[in-house]
Amino acid sequence: MVATATTSGPGGPEAATDWVRGADEVLLGFTRALRAAGVPVTQDRSQGFLAAVALLGLDDQRATYRAGRATLCAGPDDLERYDQVFEAFFNARDGLPRTRPAAPATNPTFGELPADESRGEGTTTPDEVVRAMASETEVLRHRDVAAMTAAEKHRLSGMFATLQPRPPTRRTARHRSWHRGDVDASRTLRASLRRMGEPADIEWRRRSVRPRRVVLLIDVSGSMNGYADALLRLAHRFTQSVRAGSAAGGRRRGVVETFTVGTRLTHLTRAMQQRDPSRALVAAGETVPDWSGGTRLGETLGFFLDRWGQRGMARGAVVVVFSDGWERGDPSLLAEQMARLHRVAHRVVWVNPHRGKAGYEPVQQGVVAALPYIDDFLAGHSLATFADLVEVVSRA
Repeated sequence: MVATATTSGPGGPEAATDWVRGADEVLLGFTRALRAAGVPVTQDRSQGFLAAVALLGLDDQRATYRAGRATLCAGPDDLERYDQVFEAFFNARDGLPRTRPAAPATNPTFGELPADESRGEGTTTPDEVVRAMASETEVLRHRDVAAMTAAEKHRLSGMFATLQPRPPTRRTARHRSWHRGDVDASRTLRASLRRMGEPADIEWRRRSVRPRRVVLLIDVSGSMNGYADALLRLAHRFTQSVRAGSAAGGRRRGVVETFTVGTRLTHLTRAMQQRDPSRALVAAGETVPDWSGGTRLGETLGFFLDRWGQRGMARGAVVVVFSDGWERGDPSLLAEQMARLHRVAHRVVWVNPHRGKAGYEPVQQGVVAALPYIDDFLAGHSLATFADLVEVVSRA
């Protein structure tokens, strides 16, 4: 291991201080190597790693290894990559991964289905295989995201491409020529005057429409940990689909803003604008400081309204709150802020991952406080429920 001495260096306090500083630099170098390999190591996790190693001591490599797995890895998908980086960094072994694994394919891919033994090998027809694959896809669409294995989540990440979010629209005061709608008396009269008073064709017009802003507030507290990855992929899909539509529509641009809420409010729009979904999630991991923390929706929502709502981001927008409602703060404060949000937003949608499960009752104090100010209360635990949300937002 690189650092094996104790914190009491032989050269006195100054030497010991220099040694500790050097050890911290080595450990932080390890976190940077992890981040370069695609493990989403945030600043909070790096600090937690340093604190854990300081308690355990640097003379035990196995303890450092376990401290890193406990503090730097966000999920099972990171463990194998962590092991590779640890061996390469501290034991100078080859095989240090340089990049995150390739992004999942845009279209869903599936492994070869086993042949039905009762019918004999090679008796399965192509039509039967297609039907079996379709059935498997449909089952996965309705599976709870939090209960999926790592392989199922990998397949699901490709299926997000099937979602086609469209920005909601609003009518403006301006009119534009159209082939039907209201009679455009002015243009009809001018056309008649150009014909010296002879009757001309009737001109029509309709009100112009513009896209509404969509604001996504994603709860990243500990109780939402199983859904955070899927919700960020959904936010990325919203952002990329609307950007693609804006490029095709010129000035009629739609905007999607993404924030995470927990104990802090973090603006993630820039991270979600990266085209590759895996890179966008890594950028989000480096930006959000309060993953798997507590839930103080009332305070963070108030901060959002004070800083972003009055500046116009929330005014007239469709605001979607992803949360299970396990509020640890004052529920009355959450109710007050939800009332403010409902007054400035065009429509407030609350997405709860437990909403579509059997036996669910909205009895959590956060949900109870927010319900009077919610326009749509939707489920959000599977790809099928995400598709329902996309339709609700598009029609808002």
